[in-house]
Amino acid sequence: MNDLSPRNSQPGGIAALNARSREILRMVVDAYVETGAPVGSRTLSRKMGLELSPATIRNVMADLEDLGLLMAPHTSAGRLPTDQGLRLYVHGLLEGGNLTQDERDRIDGQCAASGRSVSQVLERASSLLSDLSRCAGLVVAPKQDETLKHIEFVNLGPGRALVVLVTESGQVENRIIDVPVGLPPSSLVEASNFLSSRLRGRSLSEAQREIDKELNAHRQELDALTRRLIEAGLADWTDGVQGGALIVRGQAQLLTDIQAIEDLERVRHLFAALEGKEALLRLLSLTETAAGVQIFIGADNELFGLAGCSLVIAPYSNSRQQVVGAIGVVGPTRIDYARIIPMVDYTAKVIGRLLG
Repeated sequence: MNDLSPRNSQPGGIAALNARSREILRMVVDAYVETGAPVGSRTLSRKMGLELSPATIRNVMADLEDLGLLMAPHTSAGRLPTDQGLRLYVHGLLEGGNLTQDERDRIDGQCAASGRSVSQVLERASSLLSDLSRCAGLVVAPKQDETLKHIEFVNLGPGRALVVLVTESGQVENRIIDVPVGLPPSSLVEASNFLSSRLRGRSLSEAQREIDKELNAHRQELDALTRRLIEAGLADWTDGVQGGALIVRGQAQLLTDIQAIEDLERVRHLFAALEGKEALLRLLSLTETAAGVQIFIGADNELFGLAGCSLVIAPYSNSRQQVVGAIGVVGPTRIDYARIIPMVDYTAKVIGRLLG
């Protein structure tokens, strides 16, 4: 269903745990997802129907704590899973859940394109994911990567040049870039001709891959200044098309399960992170090189490391099987992974079919 290969888990991963340790870790995480509260050995022994004494369970929990998979918030309290424990659970113990037919129907209905623009569909999809998951839903809208017609470098004086890019639709965009002082006019002409002949009829991301190959093949034919100019011009433009607009819906959902002042502080950090959309778009760009659903838990990423949050995200593709955006949910680390992972996966596939 999705890519749940382990990342950043301790040496040995799930294989380093025996069956008893795995089962107790799974039960602790399940209880944490359900209640958000620490779970003790007596609770596990009684509630879970284990044929183990509380003392035996305490010993196993202590071993899991030594491995960094569980933690005790207070001396006499039960245990909670750490971010590392949650990652091991998600990547090694979690059994894939299934959406109900009602959930599938709701997603299909909300994503139906009849009479709606793509942006309206994406906004509805983001809101629906928020409602179904009780987290914040987010969508990275398709990148604007139009087919190109012409590119030209214009000298603006010592150390500066204007890059003029014209798309097939007639849109004209300009960027000012730094160039080597003393760059001769011939280098500007050569760079313009080299790029225009290779950009025409391609999107910028498609053209960049081709031009990278061409630069290596023609390294001896292009002088060093021209190569630097081409690379500088491409880098400046491609940096601007790595991610589309970010749509976030349902932030208020994150305030419905506040249990302590530290929870409120966590949500405050998350709101601040969501407002820093550029950082989030950079994080979501990681989905472009990965297949299926990606899960980032706590310190898995610099954006949510201080927020105690998890991000479940999946890319969606256009008719040419090119990744053009991503959709997912963000919430506390105790989100219902078994339910949310297939939900995000299914919604991404529905969006992809719509764009196709």
